[in-house]
Amino acid sequence: MPKYKIYRVMDFINMVGEEAVKDLFSDFSCEYKEGLHNNEVELFLKKNSVEFSKRKMSITYLVLDELDQVTGYFTLTHKPVVVKNEKLSNTSKKRLLRHAKYDPAIDAYSVSAFLIAQISKNYALPQSERMSGQKLMEITLSVIEDIQQQIGGGVVFLEAEEHPELLGFYGKQMFTPFGVRYSDEDQTKYIQMIRFL
Repeated sequence: MPKYKIYRVMDFINMVGEEAVKDLFSDFSCEYKEGLHNNEVELFLKKNSVEFSKRKMSITYLVLDELDQVTGYFTLTHKPVVVKNEKLSNTSKKRLLRHAKYDPAIDAYSVSAFLIAQISKNYALPQSERMSGQKLMEITLSVIEDIQQQIGGGVVFLEAEEHPELLGFYGKQMFTPFGVRYSDEDQTKYIQMIRFL
């Protein structure tokens, strides 16, 4: 089984330099099927991840394999989120109340949650060298759980484009839909999904 190394992007820049890191990023691709390309996730890594990390707006983590190839990345931040009451099962409501505040005026829960802002494996690598999405999510959640031990919290959320395969994958990772966000900027509908740690 391959062994992976995880670096915060700024730590990796301190080791090898910013130009070398940007060079590594230039080979990263989110073309997960021929003609299907997640431009937002790819462009974030190449254009914004370093600046966002420098400004502490979010922290990007690189996952490298034994050959020091970037096999995947994920970006984390902490963000308040509102979850409508009618979108949750009774079990989820009880779990959410451990971490959230219920506001009867809007019939919703407000919670500060860990946001997986970006996540992708590197599709530029040959199939035999790619990490699995399952492994990348395991690594991501492991980092979040380490952070949770230091600062508390218990809710993770993400936003995913409305593709059945993608939503199915997140469903298998124990994420449950709770809302929808429309982006005027990229004319895309995002399904908001939540899971508990």
